[in-house]
Amino acid sequence: MTADGGNRLGGSVPVAAAAVLWGTVGPAQLLADTGVSPVSLGACRMLLGGLVLGLCTARPPGLRTLRHPAARGWTAVGILVTVAFQICFLEAVERMGAALATAVAFGSVPVVSGLCARQFMRERLTANWWCSTACSVAGIALLLVPGAAARAELPGVLLGIGAGAAFGLYITATKRLARCGADTTAAAPVSVLGAGLLVSPWLLVAPDGLATPRALLLIGWLALGTTALGYLLFTRGVTRISAATTGTLSLGEPLVATVLGIALLGERPTVPAALGAALLLGGLVVVSLPARGSRYRRPAPPAVESGGIRSRSTASIASGSSGVRNGRT
Repeated sequence: MTADGGNRLGGSVPVAAAAVLWGTVGPAQLLADTGVSPVSLGACRMLLGGLVLGLCTARPPGLRTLRHPAARGWTAVGILVTVAFQICFLEAVERMGAALATAVAFGSVPVVSGLCARQFMRERLTANWWCSTACSVAGIALLLVPGAAARAELPGVLLGIGAGAAFGLYITATKRLARCGADTTAAAPVSVLGAGLLVSPWLLVAPDGLATPRALLLIGWLALGTTALGYLLFTRGVTRISAATTGTLSLGEPLVATVLGIALLGERPTVPAALGAALLLGGLVVVSLPARGSRYRRPAPPAVESGGIRSRSTASIASGSSGVRNGRT
């Protein structure tokens, strides 16, 4: 295996593993049936998960790279879209069920990640992306057909799209931080914990049910399994693969959520809803296919040093012999 191929595999495997872990979020939320407000649940998940993730991965030199002027804005974007994703996704699960909510959310990811890659990283929109976008639009339209699914109501679908858009923006923010030399391993806990702090006042508004054993078990899994471990795996892999591939590997999440929703929760989408979900998942498959005549090029490694961020020219000289360091401890 070539070094380039090994690097892509080293990025794809952890991102795919993170997607599988994240695919358990919706089923676990519904299976626990705690009655806790989704916003309060998300706040607890982000506070505990972000704290543990930070203790495991964040180091002072890495945190200092986030204070660079080129990194501050994208760090703030990461925090805000993490808030948006948590609130939108958990609310969508409550309204539509795990399988449909996850299909809508992650069927929307390639659309947004592709547009962001075009706008902020000058990546070309391929024929695969256009086909995937058409599948996503058609799939969401089928979910909104009257009577297509008892739980696929417009607010739930919009919340799912909002969650997908937030995740697509998070992918772009992570890659932009890596490109400007920031430590993405430090950025992940900052985003999660910062988002938790922003939402934490809601715990005073809706604390009901948080102290029950089922709620504590659910919070423990969401925080430690799907947040701390999930984000650690994601940041280890995301800087080594393209934005489109990252969004595509999210396919593992809706597949896991669908299987668990059917097997454990008894979710049975109607034919139009199942076709809509299939189109959304099909769009993820299409955008993952390599473009004809294209070859993935690994991004130049970010220039991170303990003292801060080197100049672009120095980074270019070093790129010939050094590997990608973001995401490694």
